[in-house]
Amino acid sequence: MAKQQVYDASAIQALKGLEPVRRMPGMYTHTVHPLHIAQEAIDNAVDEALAGHGRKITVRVFKDGSVEVEDEGRGIPVDMHPEEKKPAVEVAFGMLHAGGKFAKSGEGVYHISGGLHGVGVAVSNALSRRLEVTVYRDGGRHAIAFEGGELKSKLKSEKIKDKRTGTVVRMWPDPKYFDSPGIPMPELEHLVRSKAYLLPGLTTVLEVEGKEKKSWKYERGMAQYFEFMLQGRELAAPLFTGERYFGESSIPEIEPGEGAGWAIGWVAEGDIFADSHVNLIPTRSGGTHEAGFRAGVFDAINAFMDARALAPKGVKLIADDIWARACFTLSARIVRTQFHGQTKEKLTTRHAAKLLELCVKDAFELWLNEHPEDGKKIAELAIEQALARLAKGKKVERKKSSGIATLPGKLVDCASGDVTRNELFLVEGDSAGGSAKEARDKESQAILPLRGKVLNTMSKDSRTVLANKELQAIATAIGVDPHGAEDTADLTGLRYGKVILMTDADVDGGHIQALLLTFFFMHAPKLVEAGHVYVAQPPLFKVEIPAQGKGKPQRRAYCLDDDELEETLAALKKEKVKEGSWEISRFKGLGEMSPEQLWETTMNPDTRRLVRMQLQAKDIAKVRLTFEKLMDAGEAEERRNWMREHWKTVEADV
Repeated sequence: MAKQQVYDASAIQALKGLEPVRRMPGMYTHTVHPLHIAQEAIDNAVDEALAGHGRKITVRVFKDGSVEVEDEGRGIPVDMHPEEKKPAVEVAFGMLHAGGKFAKSGEGVYHISGGLHGVGVAVSNALSRRLEVTVYRDGGRHAIAFEGGELKSKLKSEKIKDKRTGTVVRMWPDPKYFDSPGIPMPELEHLVRSKAYLLPGLTTVLEVEGKEKKSWKYERGMAQYFEFMLQGRELAAPLFTGERYFGESSIPEIEPGEGAGWAIGWVAEGDIFADSHVNLIPTRSGGTHEAGFRAGVFDAINAFMDARALAPKGVKLIADDIWARACFTLSARIVRTQFHGQTKEKLTTRHAAKLLELCVKDAFELWLNEHPEDGKKIAELAIEQALARLAKGKKVERKKSSGIATLPGKLVDCASGDVTRNELFLVEGDSAGGSAKEARDKESQAILPLRGKVLNTMSKDSRTVLANKELQAIATAIGVDPHGAEDTADLTGLRYGKVILMTDADVDGGHIQALLLTFFFMHAPKLVEAGHVYVAQPPLFKVEIPAQGKGKPQRRAYCLDDDELEETLAALKKEKVKEGSWEISRFKGLGEMSPEQLWETTMNPDTRRLVRMQLQAKDIAKVRLTFEKLMDAGEAEERRNWMREHWKTVEADV
């Protein structure tokens, strides 16, 4: 019998220094790979450039897995901190909530900066095997080093002859904190390039050991970047670019220096792209600044169209009609930033919505009135989208009396208009749905959360099917009406090339999966026949494997089921990994996974495993018989026997 623990004052732990980060790294950064901890150093370099110090930032990636960021800024202070009695650079890297960006507006050394949390580079330090900082300032070279987040070499200073200033940070990310120890190069390159086009005149350099050096400098900023992203495609109307930064404002919450720059264009076909940033930090999940920007553009176009009576009778535009074919880059500057989490992917600063709406609305209205013919072209694209949307809704309402003509409110849609790229994940439960929303690629992946077990549609007609709210939402989101095997189904309204069933890897998840498959095989067979329906295979187990000397860092393995777990453990034994040194954990459900884990294991097209549902016309009768065994009432014993025999016999189509 386990010894009963006494709950008193001694049971209360106070974590010191950087230990909170090492205990719970997922609260401070992405743990799929170490890109974000490198980004923290890059963002600090950018803050110096934003403040007018330095015009070049260099990022180096070495074969030993380390990353180095060098800037030409003022150099992190190295004098003694008056309260901590340590060099300021040691405080900045060795303590949480320490930094130079906490001061009130107009009182600090940074007016505009990437973050105010004071934990950025401290997190980078905490999650690195080693981190070295070299500072050039005041005619000297100053060096300090940490290992495992702890001070290893005290600050050493020496005089140098040149007047060089700046900071060089080199870090060796600790693989035990990340699913993959390597930094994805395409993402790093995009990050480094983006700093150049967001701050015209800034030169950014990416050096990867053993590969050709790349550098970027955009004198025309976002407009020049736009040309690169379009890759020769023509815009439906000329690019609309602009910027507005406030001085002294009558609006109390808006501070001097706040505002935004932007570039927006509409394309008639092809992929669209959307990049939003705050103080040069990418906001992958948008936020209040992006919402205000979208609202300002929408209001401006509506005003332009109303003034000229361009909209057909009975057609009222919604925001999606305007943005369906729009590409944009947005760079906001906010004095007191607040983000949703330390990874800073979503801005939550409340006044940013009003700020951005004020910035863009009047400017875009003026542009549209000065370029009326171009404005009409943009309006035509929006009207086309609106008419298509209304036609889809009317079809479902007319045929099945669904009672709705718009997309389901709980659908989190994707931005792309390319059906071949778009994916809809049908997700079990709000908890998993929340993780999936954070994990997804918002450009091409949509999420529709489902509540509990859906209706068993085995013996139901289409009218009964569409009377069910969950199934009605699925049909409307997909854009295909329920139909039978003998019907001529209309797939022209299909909105997603892949419809992916994503349920827990347990018995309840299997049951929900079976109910959904019944719906698709019995009431949307043409969708299955065309190869649009898939089943995700999330792992049931995670295996943490310790480091095995040099060249074999700590790693993770994900296993679909017990059999794959046994195979993985057998392989580890062959590798002579000490038995019992690994840690095995079992996922209770998708909602238990972090967004990063869910992306890496189940949603990332490069690493996930999917089962593609296949159905040919000649097999319909056989498939129906199987589903009758599995799903018809009164066949419980037959169903149990079948599942015992066949539940593992699937083929993966990655």
